[in-house]
Amino acid sequence: MPRLRTRRQARITRWLAGLIMAALALPYAARAVDAGLQRQREQFAQAYTEAQRGDPGWVRAARGLRDYPLYPYLEAAWLLHDPDSDDAARVRAYLAHYGNLIPGREVRRAWLDALIRQRNWTRYLEFYAPHLGSAYDCRALQARVELGGTLAYDGRFETLWLRPRLPDACAALLGRAAEQGLLTPARLWARIELAVRAGAAGTVKQTAAWLPASQRAGALRLALALDDSASALAGAAQWPDTEHARQALVLALTRRARADADAARAAWDALRGHFNLDTSQRDRVEAALALFAATSLEPGSLQALAALPDAAQNALTRAWRVRVALARGDWQAVLTAVRAMPRAQRENNEWRYFEARALAKLGHKAQAEARWRALARSPTYYGFLAADRVRRDYALCPRDPPTSAAALAAVLADAGLRRAFEWYALNRLTHARREWDDALPGLDAAQRYAAAVLAHRRGWVDRPIFLLDQGENLRDYSLRFPLAERRQVLRDARDAGIDPAWVYATIRTESAWVSNVRSGANAIGLMQLLPVTAAQLAHRDGLPWAGADSLVDPGVNIRFGTRYLAHLADRFGGQWLASAAYDAGPQILQHWLDARPDLPADVFVATIPYAETRSYVESTLAFSVIYDWRLAQDPVRISARMLPAGDAYRVPDAQVPHAAVGCSVADLAAQGGTSLPEPLPAPPARGMPAPTASVAVPAPAENRR
Repeated sequence: MPRLRTRRQARITRWLAGLIMAALALPYAARAVDAGLQRQREQFAQAYTEAQRGDPGWVRAARGLRDYPLYPYLEAAWLLHDPDSDDAARVRAYLAHYGNLIPGREVRRAWLDALIRQRNWTRYLEFYAPHLGSAYDCRALQARVELGGTLAYDGRFETLWLRPRLPDACAALLGRAAEQGLLTPARLWARIELAVRAGAAGTVKQTAAWLPASQRAGALRLALALDDSASALAGAAQWPDTEHARQALVLALTRRARADADAARAAWDALRGHFNLDTSQRDRVEAALALFAATSLEPGSLQALAALPDAAQNALTRAWRVRVALARGDWQAVLTAVRAMPRAQRENNEWRYFEARALAKLGHKAQAEARWRALARSPTYYGFLAADRVRRDYALCPRDPPTSAAALAAVLADAGLRRAFEWYALNRLTHARREWDDALPGLDAAQRYAAAVLAHRRGWVDRPIFLLDQGENLRDYSLRFPLAERRQVLRDARDAGIDPAWVYATIRTESAWVSNVRSGANAIGLMQLLPVTAAQLAHRDGLPWAGADSLVDPGVNIRFGTRYLAHLADRFGGQWLASAAYDAGPQILQHWLDARPDLPADVFVATIPYAETRSYVESTLAFSVIYDWRLAQDPVRISARMLPAGDAYRVPDAQVPHAAVGCSVADLAAQGGTSLPEPLPAPPARGMPAPTASVAVPAPAENRR
C-alpha cells in the first residue's frame, strides 16, 4: 500500500508539474503568436507600399502571406496602380477570387472606368456587376444602347430616374432616354417633384431642359426658389398665377423665412394678393413665418403660433410655442402649449419635464413632483433634471451580459471582421471601418454584440457606440461610454483646470471616439477642433503646434481641446454655456445671452435657436453625469453643472451636490430591462444617505479597488 500511494503521488506530482509547465508556457506561446502576426503586418506593409507604387517586387515581399487577412488588398493595389492596362485575364482572375470583397469592388470600378474611357462597351458589360453605384448602373444601360439595344422605361431605368440626384455619369443615358421619347412631361414633372422635396436644384434644372418650352419656365422658377429664395421673391410679382408659380412662391417664402423672417414677411405681404394660393399653401407660409420669427423670440411670435389653425401646425410649431412661452416666463402659456400637443409629442421627456415645471410654478406642486418622479426613472438629460427636482437618486441600471462563446468564435472566424481588426491594428481606420460596415449585415444579434465586445477589448472603442444604440443595449455603459485615453484626459483636464468628466462627455458627443473624423467645416479629431482654433491656442498658451494633420493624434487633440474648453469656461462661466459656445461659436452664444441674459439654465437651453446646439448641450451635460459616475461612482448632480449665467466656472468638488446612483425594479421596468444589476455595495453619494428603495449600482469594474 505505501508503494501504491507513492506511485499515485508521483503521478499526481508529474501531472501537476506538466500542468504548471503548460501554464508557464502559455504566455510565451501567446507572445510567439503575436510576434508572428507582427512580422506578417510588417511584411504586408512593405508589400502593400510596393504594390501601390507599381513595383513588381511586391510579389516577392508578399511570400508567405496567403493566410494573412489583408492579402486580397495586395494584388488589388497592384492592379489599381495602372487601371488602363489591358490585362483583362489577370483582372478577371482576381475578380473571380475576390470580386465580392471591398478591394475587389474597387478593382472592378477602376477597370470599368478605364473601359468607359476606351468606350469598350462589350467588355464593360462583361465586367459590370450591380451594387457598385448609380454611375455604373447608368453606364451599363448606356452600354446596351450603344451596342444596339433599346431602352425601356421600366426596371433599372425607372429606379434610377426616380432618384432625386444622379451623378454626372448618368447624363449621357438620360440624353438617350430623351432622344427615344421616354421622358414624357408627366415623368419629367414626377422627377422634378422628387428633386424639389430633396432640395436638389441641379436636378430640377437638368430635368427642365427636356420639358416642352411652354412648361420650362415653371420648373426653372422652382429651381430658383431652391437656389436663391431672395432673388425668386424679388421677381415673383412678374410671375403668372399658375400652379407651378404658386408652388415656387410658397417654396421661396418658406426658405426665405429660415434666413430672414422679417424679409419673408414683407415679401408675403406684398405678394399675397398676386396669387390665388389654396388654404394649405397659405397655412404653410404662415406656419413658416411664425416658426422662424419664434426662433428669434420676436414680439408677437407666441400669439402667431397659438393662432395657427390645427391644419397648419406641425411638431416644430408646437414645440416653439412652448419654447417662446418659456422664454417669456409665461408658465400658464407653457402649460397650455404642452397640453395642446398630440399625445405622442407630449410624452417626449422634454415636454414632460416642462409640463411639471409649469405645474410647480402655478402652485400644483404635488402633480409636478409626481411627474418628475416618473421622469426621473429615465437616465437622460431631462431624467437627471427631474431627479434633481425631487432629490432622488439617478436611475442608472447598467447591464453586462455574458458574451456567447459561440458568437465570439463566429466573430473571430469571420473573414470580413478579421480584415477590419487587422486594418485597425495597422492604424488604417478608414479601411477598418469600411470592412466593419461591410461585415455587419451578415451577423446575427448575438454576433453583433460579440463584435462590439471584441472591438472594445482591442481598443477600438468607437464601434460599440454606433452598434449598441437601441433597446437594452443602451444600458451597456462600459461599452457605450468608454474610458479610453484615461491618463491623457485626466492629466490634460487637471492642467487646464476643468472637470475630466466634461472632457470625456465632449469627446463622446463630438466624435463618438472616431479619432480621424473630419467635419464638412474641417473640424478634426476626437474633440472636433478647427485648425485655426488650435493654432490660436498654441500661440496663446505656448503649446507645440505641428499643423492640422497633428489633430488626428488623440494626444494632441485632447490637449488642445481641453485648453479650448477651459478658455470658453473662463469667458462664459458655466459648463453648459461653454459647451454651447464650443458648438455654435462664442459670438453666437454671446448674441443669445444678450437677448435673454436672465433665463434659468434649463429654460435657456430649451430656447437655444439651433436644434443641433440645443441637443449638443443636453448631450454633453447628460454624458458628463454618466462619465462622472464611471470615474468617481457618485456623480455631481446635473443642476450643479448648470450655474447661472455670470457665475465663474469652477471644477466640481466634494462641496457641490452629488447624486446617489441606484436601480429599482420600477426604474428597470421603465428602461425596458428584465433583471437588476448585481446587488454589490456602492458608496453612497457624499453628504446624502444611500437610497433604501433601490439596489445600489456597482461601480464600473475598472474603478473598483
